[in-house]
Amino acid sequence: MAALSAWFWNERFWLPHNVTWADLENPAPGVEYPKAGHLFTALPLALGIFVVRILFERFIASPCARSLHIHQGVGRRAQPNAVLEKVFTSITKNPDSRHLDGLSKQLDWEVRKVQRWFRHRRNQDKPSTHTKFCESMWRFTFYLCIFTYGFQFLWQSPWMWDTRHCWYGYPYQAMTSGLYHYYVTELAFYWSLMFSQFTDIKRKDFLIMFIHHLATVSLISFSYVNNMARVGSLVLCVHDASDFLLEAAKMANYAKYQRLCDFLFIVFSVAFFITRLVIYPIWVLNSTMFESWAIVGPYPSWWLFNVLLLVLQVLHIIWSYLIARIAIKAILRGKVGHKESSAFCPENYGYVGKSK
Repeated sequence: MAALSAWFWNERFWLPHNVTWADLENPAPGVEYPKAGHLFTALPLALGIFVVRILFERFIASPCARSLHIHQGVGRRAQPNAVLEKVFTSITKNPDSRHLDGLSKQLDWEVRKVQRWFRHRRNQDKPSTHTKFCESMWRFTFYLCIFTYGFQFLWQSPWMWDTRHCWYGYPYQAMTSGLYHYYVTELAFYWSLMFSQFTDIKRKDFLIMFIHHLATVSLISFSYVNNMARVGSLVLCVHDASDFLLEAAKMANYAKYQRLCDFLFIVFSVAFFITRLVIYPIWVLNSTMFESWAIVGPYPSWWLFNVLLLVLQVLHIIWSYLIARIAIKAILRGKVGHKESSAFCPENYGYVGKSK
């Protein structure tokens, strides 16, 4: 284990030239540098956020949903059947004609009755509109609060106005309480999303979302341990800027406020394009790739960090293209949020906003 730890925390990978871990162990009185152990605080905080989410959805979001006439609809449930349940969970959720014929003979049921059972069973696992509204309201509340906090914090930080301050004195940059709370809260939130995936109703994008949350947790943790938290806070703020708008559009869609949904989706799209295709490359990537090169110089983890940020920019371009295509198609049809147009399917964009 000692050899593995020494290999993982190799100074030549993590730190600039002529800097060692020992140099960071004894800062001046009142100064604290980031340490990997600090991130363990995010785990109990994630559990707390998960509990707050449950209480919020039950006592705040759910009454709001009912006031908007979004009721907890209970669809027709499939009648208990051990044979069909085993097929559903172990073999296929949408059997072909060969399976249907075999099950029909085995159970002495009509094929249409077997098909109906599988349809009811599939619908049984789908989250209701009420559930999706409560989830979106929780995310909207968190994203809006964390963006407000992050923006207010950065407004008072010198590196928001001159990104070269992200690199002056690096890596000997103190971790302030405001920056620490911002980082750990974001990290805890994504840990809580990973936890909740295993308790929520499983959706089609379960694996995609799990990988997304894992990548986000990894990137936040990596930038903290490497003391790139200043530029990391800029990345977080840029991404937070449009996320609450997406969740607001989802809520309007679930509540059937179509014009409001259309308006919010357009505002979200504009905010997404500006933050991800303009501000992010010009403000953030320019600093991480060129300003840091001139002030600090490249080293292995610097290369990895920039490669990950460039991959993120590629994803921004892909997502922006998809959003633009959907929005244009919807505008031409005059129905941004109409289900038949497939123009705005909110649940398909849950992961667009937040790859950190």
